[in-house]
Amino acid sequence: MARAPLPGVVALDQDLELSVRINARARRISLKVDPAYDRAVLVLPSARALSEGLSFAESRRAWLRTELAKLAPRVAFADGAVVPYRGEPHAVRHRPEARAGVWRRAGEIHVSGRAEHLPRRLVDWLRAEARRAFSTQATVMAAEIGREVARIGVRDPKSRWGSCAPDGGLSFSWRLVLAPASVLDYVVAHEVAHLVEANHGPDFWALVARLHPGHLADRRWLKQHGAALHRYG
Repeated sequence: MARAPLPGVVALDQDLELSVRINARARRISLKVDPAYDRAVLVLPSARALSEGLSFAESRRAWLRTELAKLAPRVAFADGAVVPYRGEPHAVRHRPEARAGVWRRAGEIHVSGRAEHLPRRLVDWLRAEARRAFSTQATVMAAEIGREVARIGVRDPKSRWGSCAPDGGLSFSWRLVLAPASVLDYVVAHEVAHLVEANHGPDFWALVARLHPGHLADRRWLKQHGAALHRYG
């Protein structure tokens, strides 16, 4: 998706900021709340629509405040924080005296080392856990349809959960390891299906259903709760 910031960030009020973006593929002006950045986003089909877009945002100021207030609170990765792992809440426990890295046990995630290193070490561990799950599921699903995965990438994109490159490489958001396991499986099935079907037509969705029969429920979960995954860390 082609995106370019223009003119950047506009202050509608002293405490209400608006990010303005150009999307050449957009058919109309749209306004949304980006939970990754705690900010409203105005999307324009072209720079010529800037004045109209700002007027539209002004008219929706009360709605924006309401939607921003609905955002789940951010949860910092720190001792005592409760974060989901595979959809189940886990308490983070700092173990400064230990030398075992990061490990999970009985509903808790233990992190050794110095306190200032805890957030980074926890993210590294979650990314490694996510990569392991992606690799396992993608390999099995790809074999089921007679395809191979060129590589697995793990990143932290703000606007998509996965992607499939023309050469067969798959990329995923590590934050899916926070979601229920079946939701992660659905996203893997979605991207593996793109190894065969490059579009989102009926054949594509039939293939997703074959790879992951529960895809409809998991797709709904991601639409309803996916934004909250960006509130952690």
